Parts: sequence; structure tokens; C-alpha cells
Amino acid sequence: MNPATVLIPRMPACPALERTRSTRAEFSNQDCQVFEDLVVANEQYVAGYQLAGLPAKAARQLAVVTCIDSRIEPLSMLGLVPGDAKILRNAGGRVTDDVLRSLIIASNLLSVTRIAVIHHTLCAMVATEAEISSKIAEHAGSQPTGWAWHAIDEPDAALRADVDAIRECPLIDADVVGWRYDIDTGRLLPVVD
Repeated sequence: MNPATVLIPRMPACPALERTRSTRAEFSNQDCQVFEDLVVANEQYVAGYQLAGLPAKAARQLAVVTCIDSRIEPLSMLGLVPGDAKILRNAGGRVTDDVLRSLIIASNLLSVTRIAVIHHTLCAMVATEAEISSKIAEHAGSQPTGWAWHAIDEPDAALRADVDAIRECPLIDADVVGWRYDIDTGRLLPVVD
């Protein structure tokens, strides 16, 4: 048996799994209760799946760094389709060490020659580090220590710093811009050319 193949036991208590038994994935009863809508949606996605054979390289030579905010649709807002760009997302759309690592790989191995850093209006990360720590402590019930939240206390300055971090990286050879996405209108506003 191929190590990547996992047999799925029959679990009649989960209708989504009953419908997708042939996917050969393993789900627990808790997965069924909490994630059943996603399993069902994936079944529908697989039925019309057309991305097999899509090259790993970015067809439009683009990488986008943006926020995890669910109101942002990176592909749609830029007129892209799957395969066009590498999309990197984190809270605030910040250029962290891990984002730089991914951009180094994308620019050297995956055809990326253009990078758009896109922050947005009404971002929860527009705060100070202390304010974010306080909100997390209130919600989590314990004080978060040792975390760098990459808060955005000055939105324009943060976007400039993120663009500069990419431009100053000697392992990345790409054109870089910094834009702000307006959540209320869907418009991109230039901040850093």
C-alpha cells in the first residue's frame, strides 16, 4: 500500500463521509460534526476539478502578499485565475521572515518577477503590539508572551517598511509595489510605487 493512501472506515453517522467514502480519506466523528459542510463542498469541487496538470510556476510572474481578512479575494480583485500568482497571507499582510522565505523561493524557483504587497482598510491589525496582546489575553484567558504580532500602528509606514524589506533582500529580484485595498469599495489605492 502506498504510504499516502489512508483507508477510510465506514462511518454511517456522517452523511458527508458516506457520500465520499471513495475519497479514501480518514475523518473522525468530530470532523464530521464540525467540518461536514467543508467535506460536502470538497465533494462538489472534486466533481468539477479542472486544475490537474497546472504548472507550479506563476503564469503571470506575480506574488501577492496580503491579509487573512476574509473580505479580501486576491484572485478576483486582481483579475487572476488559479495558476497566475503565488498568494501569501497572514494577519495584516505583513512581510515577516517566513513571507520573505516564501518570496525568495517564488522569485528564484517559481518565475515570480513582480510582487504586490496589499494591506487594507478596516484591518484588525491597525493597533499597537500592546493593544493586540491585551485583546488576545482577554479572549484567551492568559497573557500571550514571546509573540511579535507585527501590529500596524502607522498604516502607511508599515506598508513602506514591508515593501522595503522585500526590496532590500538580496535574494529577491523583483519589482515591488505597496497598495491599500479599500474594503468598502474594492479599489486598490497606490501607497508605495
